[in-house]
Formats: sequence, structure tokens, C-alpha cells
Amino acid sequence: MNAITIVIASACILAIAYRLYGTFMAVKVLRIEDSKPTPAHTLEDGKDYVPTNRWVVFGHHFAAIAAAGPLVGPVLAAQFGYLPGLLWILIGAVLGGAVHDMVVLFASMRQEGKSLSEVAKKELGPVAGFCTGLAMLFIITITMAGLSMVVLHALEKNPWGTFAVGMTIPIAMAVGLYQRKTGDLKKASIFGIILVMGAVIAGPYIQDTALGQMLTLDIKTLSWILPVYAFFAAALPVWLLLAPRDYLSSFMKIGVFVALIAGVFIVNPAIQFPAFTDFINGGGPIIAGPVWPFVSITIACGAISGFHAFIGSGTTPKMLNRWKDIKMVGFGAMLVESMVAVMALIAATVLHPADYFAINTSPEKFQALGMTVQHLPQLSQEIGLGLEGRTGGAVSLAVGMTDVFRSIPWFDHMAAYFFQFVIMFEAVFILTAIDAGTRVSRYIIQDFLGTFISPLRRTDWTPGVIFSSALACFLWGYLLYSGDISSIWVLFGVSNQLMAAIGLIIGTTVILKFANKRIYALTCLVPLVYLYATVTYAAYWMVTKVYLGPGPGHSVLNAVLSLIMMVLGVVIIVTAIGKWVRLWKRPELPLDPAVSSSRAL
Repeated sequence: MNAITIVIASACILAIAYRLYGTFMAVKVLRIEDSKPTPAHTLEDGKDYVPTNRWVVFGHHFAAIAAAGPLVGPVLAAQFGYLPGLLWILIGAVLGGAVHDMVVLFASMRQEGKSLSEVAKKELGPVAGFCTGLAMLFIITITMAGLSMVVLHALEKNPWGTFAVGMTIPIAMAVGLYQRKTGDLKKASIFGIILVMGAVIAGPYIQDTALGQMLTLDIKTLSWILPVYAFFAAALPVWLLLAPRDYLSSFMKIGVFVALIAGVFIVNPAIQFPAFTDFINGGGPIIAGPVWPFVSITIACGAISGFHAFIGSGTTPKMLNRWKDIKMVGFGAMLVESMVAVMALIAATVLHPADYFAINTSPEKFQALGMTVQHLPQLSQEIGLGLEGRTGGAVSLAVGMTDVFRSIPWFDHMAAYFFQFVIMFEAVFILTAIDAGTRVSRYIIQDFLGTFISPLRRTDWTPGVIFSSALACFLWGYLLYSGDISSIWVLFGVSNQLMAAIGLIIGTTVILKFANKRIYALTCLVPLVYLYATVTYAAYWMVTKVYLGPGPGHSVLNAVLSLIMMVLGVVIIVTAIGKWVRLWKRPELPLDPAVSSSRAL
């Protein structure tokens, strides 16, 4: 198997899915049309509710949802071979992730852009709404702290990366102000892209200067800086910092992977991994569990992810200019992220398996595998960094991408530059999810505490905005600074997919209530059944074999937290089933002739 075959087949599958299944979801299932203004128009306040060009919203949405999941998840899942991860990425994204993101965005916009907990309260009742809100707050806090930890290790004592990432903040604000004043998105984009690329190129030259020394920061200092930045990203008007920064970052994200695709076509590397490894039944050095359910837990954002529900019911529904933009932003951005995950899987599997395991396991575990490294010593020398034992997936992704780029004749002496650039690129990739996620956390807090303090619900009440933004940053910032998140990071995969199941539960409810054919509810119900079974079994496996087992992963706290999350899920789905039975007894809605004759979006 060679990489070009996988790239072409994946691109064709995703393009066809967007044109056919995406259109079916938009026209037949959700019956989207533009006869009414979106919440961005009806509630426009110049801060959160802002009608925005669909390409800017697409850039923001893609940048926000595409965090560590599509980068690191496929790399770690390569332990099982290239085929399980590839199948899950493509099937999961088309039938699960894209549908999930689209219906959550639609459901939120029907409720004035409110959070998923408020949508759940409206559609399923106060008990399900409370459980959804509690689960969302728990998951978003873990997610922000966990993603921030990845950024810390990428930027620690790395003035080049810190400078490049830091410069995106004033550049984004300048672009936001220019576009707001002139309305000229094209010039603003060109201006911003040139400045961002200039910051990346200038990075190596500031390392040995006074500025470089100032930006050589330790983890504790960065642990203070990231929450402070996130506070401003959450509190300032969305058009000033968050949207333009995410929009500009999306150019870099997509650009790097377009370059990787071009590199694959030029080099045509062979996939070094087999379709299945000996670890599909469990016992792997990276992921201890079997291929099912853990391939679907490990590869989250690249196929289906509950984190997307935070963005799809947070910032994005408050920015869409037209209802018909839902297909491009909700369905389309998920498929682009799926392609990113495919390329990350390729970058991992073009490495020799021994080199891959040497990077992603401890020296003791690697020695027990009885493998011999092939090209890793040469790569370490060219990059100027010891690569063995750098677990977590980020380094092996950077090594795999670097190996492809350096195989191009013109770039054969630039391994160190490409490696550092990809490491910085990964940090930017994740940081854009942190700022959007913190703003969403602010919305959740406002909705959740607004039940007791009614002014907090108002997004235009400045004291409430400041308080909720500060509380959101404190919650995950404390975990980040103390390092306690490392003890429960393994919960993220299960809790994240449980959140996706909750999104599909609400999607099923909305479709049963809104669509003119009940059978359309299967678009959400089928992936929901698979995902809920996967999450339940994964949680059971982790609690019985790891958290309460005799091994090094023993943690009563993790077991209790897992059980709490599963109980919340059971309460929500039992409540939903009762609502589904009542909706099923109602007569089907008549088909709206105006909608049925709508052209494909």
C-alpha cells in the first residue's frame, strides 16, 4: 500500500459525501432554507452575535474544532495498523461526525444560538438539561486544561514557537479592526497571512536576542499566560480577536496539510505499517485495550467528537449570516478535519514501525518489544534532538511529516527547520481550540448559573461576561498550573465521546420533532447506538481493568468520575427515549412544497 492511494480514495469519498449526504441532510432532513434571519441578525450586539462572512465562520469553526484530536489520535491509533484507524476516520466522519456537527449547529440556531444544555432543557426537559450542562462543564474544563498542557510542552523554552504563536494575537486584532472598518476581507486576509508567515520565518532569528531570552519561558510562567490570554479571547468582542485569529490560523492549518498532500504525491512514500498489527486484541505498549472500542475512543476529533458540540452550540451559531451556511460550516468543516486526520495517520505509518514505537513508548517498553530502530538515529542527528521516548503522538507526527518533506530533493537539508515548524504548527492548531473553547465555557457558565442569577444569562451584561470568563479560565487554569489534570487526562477520550452521544441524542429528538419523515431520525440514531455502546464498554473496561486494577493506572478517583459521567449519560438517554415515544405517536408533519422544491445547497 502506498500513501497516494489512501489520499486519493479518502478525498473522493469525502467530496462525494459532502455533495450527496450533506445535501440530503440539509434539504430533506433539516429542511434548511433562508426565509428567516439567523440569530446573528435578530440578536446582533456587536460582541457575540455578529453576522459574519461564511468563509470567516468556516475558518473559525474549523480552527476551533480541529485541535489535538485529528493530529495525535490517528498517530496513537496507528498501533493497531493503518486500516482500523482509516476505516473509522472515514466512516465515522461521514455517518457520525458531520451529521452530529450539522444537527447540533442547527438545533442551537433554532434556539437563538444557545448552548447545548439549554437546547436539551428545551427539547428534553429540565432534568436532562441540568445533566447535560453539568457534563458539558466537566468535559470542557478537562479539555481546556489537557489541550493547554500539550501547548505548554510545545512552547516550553522555545522562543521561536512562543514568538510565532504570540504574534498571531496582535496580527489577528489588526485584521479584525481593518475588516470591521473597511469590510474588505480579501485585503485583510492577504495582510494577515503575510504577517503570520513573516512571524514564522523571523522566529529562528530572535532566539539569541534579548527578545528571545524574554520569550524563553518555563512551564509555570506559561501556565499563567495561557489562561490570561484565554480570558481576553473569551471576554472581548468575537470580531476583534477570536474570529480573525482562528480564521488566519486555518490558513496555516490547511496550508500545512495541503503541502503534506503535495509532498506525498511528489515522494509517494510507502506505508510501512501492516493493515493490522499484533495489538488489535489488546496488550499494546501505547493503548492497552483492544482495537474496539479504543480505536473509536482514541481517534475522536478526526471522526466524531463531543468537543465539536461546544463550538457548534457556542460561538458558531451566533455568527452565521445565512441558514444555508450550516451545510458548509457544520458538515463541510468536519470532513476537512477528517482529511487532516487521514494525513496524520499517513505521517505516522510511513515511519518504520520500530522507529514509531521507539518514539511513542518509554525505553523500557520499547526494549520489551524486541524491535530494532531503522532510521531514527539519522533523523535525530539531522533534527538535532533526541527523539526516543517522546511519547504522546505530537513528536512522531512531526517526525513523519519531516521525513516526507526532507525526501523532496530541494528540502533534503532542512529537516531541523521542518521539524520545528511542525511542532509550532501543532501548538497553533491546539491553541485556537483553547480560545474558542474558553469562550464556549463562558457561555455554559452563564447559562448554568443564570438559572440562579438571572442577569448572568445576558451576553451584553459586562459584569456577567467578565465574571463568567474569569471563572472559566480559573477552573481549567488551576488544573493546568497544579498539574492535577494529568491524573484524569485518560478520562478525556471516554467523556468526549459521551458528549458526542449526547449531541446525537438531542439531534435525534430535534429531527423527530421537525422532520416530515420519522425514518430520517436514523441519521442520528444509528451512529448514536454505535457510539453509546462504544463509550459504555470503554468506560467499563477502563474501570475494571485499569482504574480499579492492580497496575500503574490504578485510580479510585478516575473510576468514580467515570461512573458519574456514565450515570449522567443514562439519565439523559432514558429521558430522551420517553420523549421519542411521545413524538413517535404524533402524526408526521406534511411536506412543505417550498422546502421540497429547494435546490441543493
